[in-house]
Amino acid sequence: MKKKLIKILLIEDNPGDEKSIREMLKEADDNLYEIVHTPRLDDGIKTIVGDGFDLILLDLCLPDSEGMDTFNVMKYNARDIPIIILTGIKKDIFAVSAIGRGAQDYLVKDEIDSKLLANSIKKAVY
Repeated sequence: MKKKLIKILLIEDNPGDEKSIREMLKEADDNLYEIVHTPRLDDGIKTIVGDGFDLILLDLCLPDSEGMDTFNVMKYNARDIPIIILTGIKKDIFAVSAIGRGAQDYLVKDEIDSKLLANSIKKAVY
């Protein structure tokens, strides 16, 4: 498959998790990733306006929003952009609810690796 630049908005407040996600995407060399990071939901909403993102990686627990409300607000504001939830919340009820409401995938941070993340991104974008 031809390499394509995929522009990703990463909304994550934990610097360690941000670094880990960036490292995983560097290891996944099937595609080229441009990552724009914001630590808050409101900053993420401001950032998506007119910037042509292909995908949003969204944490559910942020300083200004928590749980499924985080996803619901982002989905409302980014209707045409696929959203993959990357979270530490391991509850199946959240995963089922998120997928049912339009999330492309629901990944638990401590259970993913670069290959799983890259595959999830490919499914969402292509």
